[in-house]
Amino acid sequence: MTNILIKLFIKNSEETKNEKVREAYAKLSSIVGIICNIILSAAKILVGFFFSSIAILADGINNLSDASSSVITYIGFKMANKPADKDHPYGHARYEYIAGLVVSFLIIMLGVDLIESSITKVINPDPINFSIISVVILILSIFIKLWMSLFNRKIGHKIESLAILATAQDSINDVFSTVAVLISLLIGKFFGIQLDAYMGIAVSIFIIYSGITLIKETLSPLLGEAPGQDMVKIFEEEIVNYDESILGIHDLVVHNYGPNRSYVTVHAEVPASQDILKSHDIIDNIENHFYNEHGIHLVIHMDPVETDNEVVNELRKSTKEIIKEFDETISMHDFRVVMGETHNNLIFDVVVPYEYKYSDEEVIDKIAWEINQKDSKNFAVIKVDKDYTGN
Repeated sequence: MTNILIKLFIKNSEETKNEKVREAYAKLSSIVGIICNIILSAAKILVGFFFSSIAILADGINNLSDASSSVITYIGFKMANKPADKDHPYGHARYEYIAGLVVSFLIIMLGVDLIESSITKVINPDPINFSIISVVILILSIFIKLWMSLFNRKIGHKIESLAILATAQDSINDVFSTVAVLISLLIGKFFGIQLDAYMGIAVSIFIIYSGITLIKETLSPLLGEAPGQDMVKIFEEEIVNYDESILGIHDLVVHNYGPNRSYVTVHAEVPASQDILKSHDIIDNIENHFYNEHGIHLVIHMDPVETDNEVVNELRKSTKEIIKEFDETISMHDFRVVMGETHNNLIFDVVVPYEYKYSDEEVIDKIAWEINQKDSKNFAVIKVDKDYTGN
């Protein structure tokens, strides 16, 4: 069914980096979500009202919130596709995240309202009228929500949309809550134990929890999260393997301005002896490659490294060994040496993990002391960096 809908309503469906195609996918997801959730919501609210079931009523209102979420998600996609302007040179793609944030707050508000209604029914219980219609509607709802989850998961992965993947997860959450309501209804019928109001509370708590989880997931890219390891691997492999003169990379920083709107900076080490025009040409070609192949705006800073000086090479090797003995989780880059008659300055950066057991000053003092102990002529000038890839 999913493939049929994509084939019918999405032109050029494989061009998922195209903004118009992404918007078409979002529109399809939203329309399917609105139609399915409004039907389910209307059916459950009517059943919950006529048969006095607060749990079914809560489940129906939850479906209504899902329909509203689909509307907001699509509006977010529409606004995200606005072209860049002088006030927003990086575009408006983060509107997609903001839409997800609004949806999350609406879900929490509905959950709080439903939990109040459920507590009221615990205090003042009403008898529940069992109906086979209720059972049929709940079972149909479970199967529809399962399909919706698979449908949105496929679309979400296809266009790499956190908002649509969150919708897929929300559908799975709905399956669990509806199954719980169905079980409470059957227990009430066959064992005479009325769990309806308590199940209403459970569903409400589940709705609130889902809203809080979605807030965390949506806030993360807005605040600036570390890039995924798959993206880091792409940079490490493609830049270093692009040309043999690229000796290594470091200080990778990814700025995410929305889906398919990444601006990246990285330092690339090149031989100091190589013609600067040649190095510059290679760097330009790599930057163009990433934009054409991945749609990523990449800026590379060149770091010249001495590779044909035996003294520097030996000092670099010994310094790496000292750092490795100190802590294998620490790495070094930008190594250079300023030779003097009385002493040598070994200048380099070290990358330490976040929340490290030593302060930056302690790291500098300990490594510098070890270097000087090995050869009293060598003094370390160290700068401490953090890894913005989250490693």
